[in-house]
Amino acid sequence: MELEQLKYPIGKYSKPESITSSILNSWIDDIESFPDQLHNLVEDLTEEQLNWRYRPGGWTIKQVVHHCADSHINSIIRFKLALTEDSPIIRPYFEDLWAETADATSDNIYYSLKILDGLHKKWVVLLRSLSEEQMERVYFHPEHNKHFTIRETVGTYSWHSRHHLAHIQQAIDHNGEYGNVI
Repeated sequence: MELEQLKYPIGKYSKPESITSSILNSWIDDIESFPDQLHNLVEDLTEEQLNWRYRPGGWTIKQVVHHCADSHINSIIRFKLALTEDSPIIRPYFEDLWAETADATSDNIYYSLKILDGLHKKWVVLLRSLSEEQMERVYFHPEHNKHFTIRETVGTYSWHSRHHLAHIQQAIDHNGEYGNVI
């Protein structure tokens, strides 16, 4: 399997020309279902399996789980900043370095799964409550030197959720072929 395909098993994110309410609702459904789908994928994995990588040089399954908790926490904060401030400048973070911290390399994924359960329930309540006008609120991302609307960012996190589910499934399907940390 080609490295690019291993890195992006569902392809790179591509924002549609027009984000209809149907597309937006589908994305919110993806965000809502993510914690249950993730739990179903990882609930029976052994410590050895949690240390399998989804591609050569990629993160382990446990790092992907912990990363999703970190990333999605940052996302809801960005959404709330956009809703309560005028075009706030968000703070990027070094996700590759965060993935190396003790909490992100821990074999205990329980707390990250619990964070994702509660966070996604809260996030979906927020998203489903937003008016069309609120969906157009923006934040500025200095790393991309660009404004992003909440509407388009919902799509990014729908993709992000599905992307990392595919990474975990890929690691499982390849039975540790890409290495582990044990």
